Amino acid sequence: MNKVIITVLGKDRPGIISQVSNILYELGCNLENVNQMILQSQFAGFFIVDPPPDKDLEMLSQTLIKKTTASGLSIHVDTIDGGKIGKEPLKGETFLITTIGPDQKGLVARFSSIIARHNVNIENLKAVFKGGRDPNANIMSYQVFITQDIDTAKLFEALRQTAEELDLDIRIQHKNIFNAINKI
Repeated sequence: MNKVIITVLGKDRPGIISQVSNILYELGCNLENVNQMILQSQFAGFFIVDPPPDKDLEMLSQTLIKKTTASGLSIHVDTIDGGKIGKEPLKGETFLITTIGPDQKGLVARFSSIIARHNVNIENLKAVFKGGRDPNANIMSYQVFITQDIDTAKLFEALRQTAEELDLDIRIQHKNIFNAINKI
């Protein structure tokens, strides 16, 4: 069987990662990637798993659901195609785009549309909106992968122009520069 992705959603509490990862361990699965976050009081977790040959999708799904029912988690299990395995990796660079400023409807839609129009992939997005005019309470942070064929000057200019129209402070940094500046 191909690798599987397991999506776990529910009210946040301590021990969710432990509970799910221990069930997967008991099933003999190799946990390859985990990404989790808390959005307000809600937990969202994504697990990429390589199951043993004797475990099918239905068995994994039913076992996870049965063993987490009491905790109120919502679990979805699906196969994935393996992604970039055997393919030549794309050549490009990662940039971090951060905006800070007043909360307004449509911020994520407007910025993600600019990024999509330039054929750039958003690898990670974190948007925290607490409302109001306090600029420190409303932050969007995009991690984008820009391939060599993208006109970065046009992309960055479109982003800066939109930020100015919306009264937002915008910072665009190469990931290596961001890491060097923020190294502890």
